[in-house]
Amino acid sequence: MTDRRVVFDFEVDFSNGGGVQGQDFRLDIDGDDIADDALAAHIIADLRLLMVGSVRILNKQIIEERHKRPPAAAADEAPASGRMIDLSHVIEHGMVTYKGLPAPLICDFLSREASRELYAPGTEFQIGQITLCSNTGTYMDTPFHRYADGADLSCLPLEPISNVPGIVVRVTGMEARAIDWTHFAASPVKGRAVLVHTGWDRNWRTDAYFEGHPYLTGAAAEYLRDQGAVLVGIDSFNIDDVSGGERSVHSTLLGAGIQIVEHMTGLDQLPGDGFRFFAVPPKVKGMGTFPVRAHAIIDATGT
Repeated sequence: MTDRRVVFDFEVDFSNGGGVQGQDFRLDIDGDDIADDALAAHIIADLRLLMVGSVRILNKQIIEERHKRPPAAAADEAPASGRMIDLSHVIEHGMVTYKGLPAPLICDFLSREASRELYAPGTEFQIGQITLCSNTGTYMDTPFHRYADGADLSCLPLEPISNVPGIVVRVTGMEARAIDWTHFAASPVKGRAVLVHTGWDRNWRTDAYFEGHPYLTGAAAEYLRDQGAVLVGIDSFNIDDVSGGERSVHSTLLGAGIQIVEHMTGLDQLPGDGFRFFAVPPKVKGMGTFPVRAHAIIDATGT
């Protein structure tokens, strides 16, 4: 069934005086319609309002739009426990992740044909050689990428980058590009890998990918740091606004030892929570970024 959401305005009067209003409020619904009283109950519960006297629902419309919250699904409707979801782009010869940066160069160090002279008949091997910019494909930024005295790839602990509980914060359909702290305030980010689903990966390997991408604000980075996120990933061209020289998100997160994974894909396949996240680079001394095979495993409790 196509996902549906209800768009509406509301007015709430408090029994002890005063009130609140909302315009173009959106809420996920399970069917084709929802009663005004049910909407009123959702508003009171979602906003944790007390002393509510009356609620008026105005200008209600039902639209087709993907749900933003994890559904309250039955166990047999949840994603299969143990299912693996690949969240990485393929790195190919000749591809460009950033304009002006070198593309990967893949060639044979030892070809299969040449190896036949070294081994018994019928036995052959291929040993590849690759030259690439470390910022290519889906990759991880470590503190050394931003800070000369920060941890590099050789000394990253595994705990915050492997088998980490994760959540997806969906911001697809935003009219603005900047993703502020308020988009994370409803999510339990403490101790989590926070993956930001913008949908920008639809532009991968096109010119559109490099222009007008969604990004986090500096305030969002500070919120994620202060609330205890352990890793932040995004399926966009950059987690920062690249229109100027400032890189406040990189500075804040990497300064706090929070790794960043950029150029992700496939976040639409993940549930909102109930999965474990993995993004482990090789232990290379003196390097601050490197491609990773980012992926997730659905927990039994995935929703």
